[in-house]
Order: sequence, then C-alpha cells, then structure tokens
Amino acid sequence: MATIRRFEDVEAWKKSRVISSEVNKITKYPNFRDDADLKRQLKKSAGSIMDNIAEGFERGGKNEFIQFLSISKGSAGEIRSQFYRSLDQKFISDEKFQELYDMAEEIGKMIDGLISYLRGSDYRGTKYKK
Repeated sequence: MATIRRFEDVEAWKKSRVISSEVNKITKYPNFRDDADLKRQLKKSAGSIMDNIAEGFERGGKNEFIQFLSISKGSAGEIRSQFYRSLDQKFISDEKFQELYDMAEEIGKMIDGLISYLRGSDYRGTKYKK
C-alpha cells in the first residue's frame, strides 16, 4: 500500500469527493424541488463519506481512524438507499441510479479494504510517533 501522508491521498476520499460532486449535480434537477428532505439527506450523506475519512485520518490514531472509516462506510450504504428513493420517485434515471449506486458501492468496498488493512497493521498512528 502506498504511503498516505494526508487524507487527500486516500483513494476512497478521492472517490467520495467525486460522488459528492455528482450528488450536487443531480440535486439541482427540478424534480428534487419536490422533496427538499431527500435532497438535503443526499448531500449530507455524500459529505459524510468524505468528511469522516478526513476527520478520522486527522485524529492521528489507527483506532480512531478505523472508527471514522466505519461511519464513512455507513454513509456509503445510506446514500445507496437514498439513490433507491430517488429512483423510485423518478427523480433520476435508471442509468444515473446505476452509475451512482456502483460508485457508492465501490467506495464502501475501498473503505472496507482500508479498515481491514489497518486492523492487520502494527501501525498505531502519527500521534504515537516519538
């Protein structure tokens, strides 16, 4: 695994930034005016994925990072559910649903892989360095 010196180096964070941008685009669709709560939830979930990766990384400890990655993974699942709601209400097309769903699923798998790697690692975190 490549050395990660800052949260911006985390591939899952990079992908979550892309999905956040995509969510911002789709929530500008006219249909989303009919459901401000879903629009707000989509944006919060997308932001939560990337923000929790960043926050956990910046805490400087392996266990805290794992905890925040777990929250981020949960948000990746939450947004997939919200994509279903968007599809069911015909706010997005089948194609856009599949594109976004696949992206969120990939991010979840990436986060899971990072959690597994960290759990098996002896690395404790930057705050424990002398």
